[in-house]
Amino acid sequence: MKLTTRGRYAVTAMLDLAINGSSRPVALADISGRQEISLSYLEQLFAKLRRGKLVISARGPGGGYRLARSRTEIFVAQIIDAVDESVDVTSCQGKGNCHHGETCLTHHLWEDLSGQIHEFLSRISLGDLMDKRDPRHRRMSADGMLQTLSVR
Repeated sequence: MKLTTRGRYAVTAMLDLAINGSSRPVALADISGRQEISLSYLEQLFAKLRRGKLVISARGPGGGYRLARSRTEIFVAQIIDAVDESVDVTSCQGKGNCHHGETCLTHHLWEDLSGQIHEFLSRISLGDLMDKRDPRHRRMSADGMLQTLSVR
């Protein structure tokens, strides 16, 4: 399975926004510079992310983008879906015509794997990715459970 550049860049840009946009909107030019992603490509991605209701745009001086919801409520699968990306591992892109126009012997195996990958990505939030990147955002509660601290 290979996630294309579009999906990778969308997740990277959204994580950058989550990290840097807690107090103010973030300009795409800033994300572009930090992540070395073309500004025009980010504009295309963020148009889709806005239509997917994952980001909110702010116009004017100091404008840019903010997350539409908390970083713990935006999941990697939602980002990938919003930019029309797929995590399909079948050789036929899920069409079922992998072997001379027919379903190949292992089509259902790869189709099930695609579903498992999507389900896995549906459980990983931007907040989870932030915690893995910087464990200082976490603390232990009185009952010994790991909790995420707000970075606002």
